[in-house]
Amino acid sequence: MSRTTVIAFANNKGGSGKTTTCSNVGLAMAKAGKRVLLIDGDMQLNLTLSFFDEDRALGFATEEKNIHTAVKDEKDLSDFVVETQYPNLDIIPSSSLMSSIEYDLFTKWQREFILKKCLSPILARGYYDFILIDAPPTLGGWVMNILTVSDFIIIPVEASPWGLFGLANMFDFISQVKNLNPRLEVMGIAITKADERKSYFKQTYETLKEFEAARLFNTYIRIDSSIEWAQDNSQPVVAYKRYSRSAIEYTKLAKEIIEYAGR
Repeated sequence: MSRTTVIAFANNKGGSGKTTTCSNVGLAMAKAGKRVLLIDGDMQLNLTLSFFDEDRALGFATEEKNIHTAVKDEKDLSDFVVETQYPNLDIIPSSSLMSSIEYDLFTKWQREFILKKCLSPILARGYYDFILIDAPPTLGGWVMNILTVSDFIIIPVEASPWGLFGLANMFDFISQVKNLNPRLEVMGIAITKADERKSYFKQTYETLKEFEAARLFNTYIRIDSSIEWAQDNSQPVVAYKRYSRSAIEYTKLAKEIIEYAGR
C-alpha cells in the first residue's frame, strides 16, 4: 500500500486560476490512471461546480454532504466522498456555510489539526494516489489546517501586473505553518492566464524564474476561451475540449506534478 500524496493549491490573491488548475490537474491525473480525491475548501464552491451543476452543488450543502459539516463536527471524511462522472476521480464538496469555518475552528482544541484528524482515516487506507485541496484566497486558520495536512503546496500565479502581489505574505505564512508541519514543501509556482504577446507576461515569467523561494514549473497555462466554455458547462477543460491548448497544457502540468511527487 503506497502513501497518499496530499497537495494544496493555494494563493492568498483571488483570480489566480487556483481552482481551475486544481480541477484540471486532478482530472488529468485521473486520466493518467491515478486515483485522485479532490477537496473543495472554498466557500465559493467553484471546484464543486467544476463537476456538478448548480442545483446539485447546492444540494450537497442541504444534504450536509460537504467539507463544512465534516470539519465542524470533526467527522471521518470517508463518509463525505462523492463520485464524479470520471473514473478514478472523487470529490468532497464545499458549502456556502464555509464562511463560518474560522469561527468553528476557533472554538476547538488543537484547531490547527482538525482537518488532519478528519482526513486521517482516508490517508490510513492509502487508496488514493493523490488528494488535491483547493484552498480559499485567505491566510487564516482554515488554510493553516489545509497546509498542516499537506505534503506539498502549489501556488498558481496569474501572469498580470498584479499577479505577484501578496506573494511575500504567502511565503511568510508557509514558514509559520512549517513549525506545525515540517515536511511541507513548496512544489512550485504555476503561471496561469499567460498572454505571451504582453510585456507583463515576460516580466512575470522572468521575475518568478529568478525567485529563490520556489521553483517555477516548466509548463504555464495560456489564456484560452475554452476554459470559460468548460466552466459554463460544469466541466474541466481537460474533459470539455481535450485537444484545446489549455487542456494540453494542464495535462503536461499534471505530468510534471506526478513526476516531482515520485508517483
